[in-house]
Amino acid sequence: MTAYHSTLPDQFLFEEKRDDFWVFAYGSLMWRPDFEFLEKRRARLQGYSRSLCIYSWVHRGTREVPGLVFGLDNGGFCDGFAYKLAPEHQRPAVDMLRARELVTNVYKESHAAVALLEGDTRTVDALLYVVDHDHDQYAGSLPVEELERLVRQGKGGAGENVDYVLSTYDHLQAEGIDDEQLEALCGRLRN
Repeated sequence: MTAYHSTLPDQFLFEEKRDDFWVFAYGSLMWRPDFEFLEKRRARLQGYSRSLCIYSWVHRGTREVPGLVFGLDNGGFCDGFAYKLAPEHQRPAVDMLRARELVTNVYKESHAAVALLEGDTRTVDALLYVVDHDHDQYAGSLPVEELERLVRQGKGGAGENVDYVLSTYDHLQAEGIDDEQLEALCGRLRN
């Protein structure tokens, strides 16, 4: 059994009939959530930014030839999506997310306030996964040339790293979300 790194209080998950359960998505969960949801809303998380800061050893690379995947790193803000889940879908979704996101425990399961940016604008408490700076897979901030090299070489159980990065960028663009670092990298990857 995998020991998951969670900073969640026990009452956050699986309360009886929790009607306001949200998951924040900033990378591939935006375009491939793999769980059932009631609503998908544009959302902003303050204090963290989307960053290709994690060496991928499983999904988009290997230990010997790593790729890079997104993490929520300290500072700034991150625009993405918040998914609202019905009570009966919460346990299956969290089980799937743990299997997908915590396979090597480079992410910490946590929660934070996210601002819904459309419709009923309010702040909700959302489940999210942030990078663990003490983990061996934490790459930190890398120059664009190194980002490109690692992304181009990465291939893992979920496919090519280039496809993952370009799919995330294309989804952000289609939704009107700007990410200057990602734009510069994707321009290089497409040339």
